[in-house]
Amino acid sequence: MNSTIDYEKLKLFYIGKEESSKDVYTPLVYKNKDLLTHAAIIGMTGSGKTGLGISLLEEAAIDNIPSIIIDPKGDMGNLLLTFPNLEGSDFEPWIEEQDAINNGVTVKEHAKNTANMWKKGIEGDFQSAQRIEKLKNAADFTIYTPGSSAGVQISILSSFKAPSREVLEDNDLLVSLINSTVSSILSLIEEKNDSISKESILISSIFMNYYSAGKDLNLEQLISLIVTPPFEKVGIFDLETFFAQDDRLKLALKLNTIIANPSFKSWIEGETLDISNLLYDENGKAKVSIFSIAHLNDSQRMFFVSLLLNQMVSWMRRQEGTSSLKALLYMDEIFGYFPPSSNPPSKQPMLTLLKQARSFGVGIILSTQNPVDIDYKGLANIGTWFIGRLQTKQDKEKVIDGLSSASEGNLDKNEVMNLISNLEKRTFILKNINEDGIKLFKTRWALSYLKGPIPKDDIKKLMAHKINQLNQKPNEEKTEKETIKAHIPKAEQSSKPILTSNIAQKYLYTSQNNSYYLQAYLTFSCNVHFVNSSKAIDLETTQAFKIYLDEEMKAIDFEERENLENASFEEKERTNSSYYTLPVFIQNEKELKAIEKDFSDYIYRNTKLTLYKNDALKIVSKQDETLSDFKIRLQDRLNEKIDDEVEKLQIKFQKDNDSIENKLSTLYEKLEREEQQATATTTDTLISIGTSLLGAFFGKSVLTKTNMGKVASSAKGASRILKERNDIKYVEANILQLQEEQKTLQHTLENEIEKINSSNLSSNYEIEEIFIKPKRSDIYNIKLELLWKEQ
Repeated sequence: MNSTIDYEKLKLFYIGKEESSKDVYTPLVYKNKDLLTHAAIIGMTGSGKTGLGISLLEEAAIDNIPSIIIDPKGDMGNLLLTFPNLEGSDFEPWIEEQDAINNGVTVKEHAKNTANMWKKGIEGDFQSAQRIEKLKNAADFTIYTPGSSAGVQISILSSFKAPSREVLEDNDLLVSLINSTVSSILSLIEEKNDSISKESILISSIFMNYYSAGKDLNLEQLISLIVTPPFEKVGIFDLETFFAQDDRLKLALKLNTIIANPSFKSWIEGETLDISNLLYDENGKAKVSIFSIAHLNDSQRMFFVSLLLNQMVSWMRRQEGTSSLKALLYMDEIFGYFPPSSNPPSKQPMLTLLKQARSFGVGIILSTQNPVDIDYKGLANIGTWFIGRLQTKQDKEKVIDGLSSASEGNLDKNEVMNLISNLEKRTFILKNINEDGIKLFKTRWALSYLKGPIPKDDIKKLMAHKINQLNQKPNEEKTEKETIKAHIPKAEQSSKPILTSNIAQKYLYTSQNNSYYLQAYLTFSCNVHFVNSSKAIDLETTQAFKIYLDEEMKAIDFEERENLENASFEEKERTNSSYYTLPVFIQNEKELKAIEKDFSDYIYRNTKLTLYKNDALKIVSKQDETLSDFKIRLQDRLNEKIDDEVEKLQIKFQKDNDSIENKLSTLYEKLEREEQQATATTTDTLISIGTSLLGAFFGKSVLTKTNMGKVASSAKGASRILKERNDIKYVEANILQLQEEQKTLQHTLENEIEKINSSNLSSNYEIEEIFIKPKRSDIYNIKLELLWKEQ
């Protein structure tokens, strides 16, 4: 095979190879921007669709394009099995003993044979081991295991956060998001979850009530609100008539069994389910975030997938539109999540993503064993089809109908039917709406070792280092538990103190015990209005925190503040409650007024709205935009800038490329006339590779793929009869000269694109902070309250 090529320098994904003529192969490359119109990988078990999917994700990682991967089967963890040295010892820990026994060798021998096979496969497909190293270093790979500690844990507590302003302003989208969320919650308890059930309507009304007010929810609050909803009527009926309290309590108890289960703890620990943080690390390196859910049962999988897709929709709508590919969402095995005839919780957010994601730079890749798994509305939004071997007539007909529609009827259905039926393993039909016709190709050798499904024990091995790193992160602030321990009250527990001041009291119970010990906190809250017309800022925020009260305290130190939980507080104490002693100043109305004024002064001095800007690109963050989201938007601008400059290169060098291809076509025709005996030879000369790559880069190729092979073969075949015909010698010399020109053009383009990429790195662009301070009059609705919290 020929020397390896840096495909990414031309902004191309290398996904396989085409047979130009008998045993003559050229690389098949795919423009990454074409994934903005989404893709489907369809093929029966053993067709090679997992390998193709992993190859696409490898190419994205090398190009610094992040991916979020939903992995119901456990195959996608193979992306972490990258061994640049291709030594048997690298593969040995991942070799199944039974596979070695079946091959009649030891595990060590089988590992060495596997390493040799991988080396041969990679080098035989226009690649090298250096590409494995490049992949390994290009992205940050993480396997998340929701509901399990095998991999990196992910917390779903933030999954019920109030959606972005953009979603709240789109009522149809908001209703769709709430319906999907509610349906996924009800599926956990196997409750009827259609949108017209009273359970669904009640919980949807609670979500709408909270979200419309910009308030977050968590499962604990939701359970409490089911029993005591924040409204008295549902539609035209009073609450009791619509859904009696006893029935609401039964529903709440069913949900409570979920969070009361000790295993639920693993659902609320770990990293926050925040899409921005799943895409890039703090240094701007792309992340490959794999959500392995093979260990979950069906209802838990549906619950998590629906939450993740809803988070994706909400995040997406906060982004600016872009014409560049900024991220991929990949789902390996879509069966059951996007069916044509039923409406599971995952379906609506997936359809929303398929319809809208391209405008925000997000490409979606769905993989399935047969096309009847995918809703026809979804198929209409998919622009690239990768079709592997299929068995049933129904599957084949579904694919052919889809391809015919994408080809506007210009398709020989009988020919395609026969083609699909006879496809070999790792061979796919490619239909891309951004190109004419269909292509037949063999997938390239994956850079990652395709071991098969990764079990939980292996995930634990792969993620051990990352989990240790997360566990060793120093806590910058004391935890609430440590704070309490440092302030253990000296007084004995007693009955509730009688207050002479008018301070309001509330209670936070965290258990269902026979007795309760309550510690006092002073809570502070206020609204702060940030206004700056020149920067289009008009934002109202709430500041809320609590301060531990020790009976010996003489004054309040606001630096000792702790976050105030977003919890459901009770207005009345429970029986058998005991209380720690309060400091004296809580009884003094005058001192409380002074503390309230100190609180207002503290907020005025210390509260500010932080914005981010980059002067070179003239970007300023939005009022509710996080630093992570701003960095992503900055990268989007740079990617668009890169694409614009690369497009200018295409225009600049288009004539040179067309000229070379036209001359090659003319020379081939002349060569064929002069020597009819020139036959195809197994080869992969630079001329065929160059023509393939440059043809894809410029979006067209004067030479057909057949001619590419013939030109390459004839150029080599001509050397065999060089001594016999001077005119053949002349033609061959011209072909070789053009070959060098093409090679020079390719290198020129690669160097120019490399310069463009290096000058548009986000690390070259400084992000500055700017601050907006509130006026004193913009701090209002100040409240001090006494919180009794169970210890």
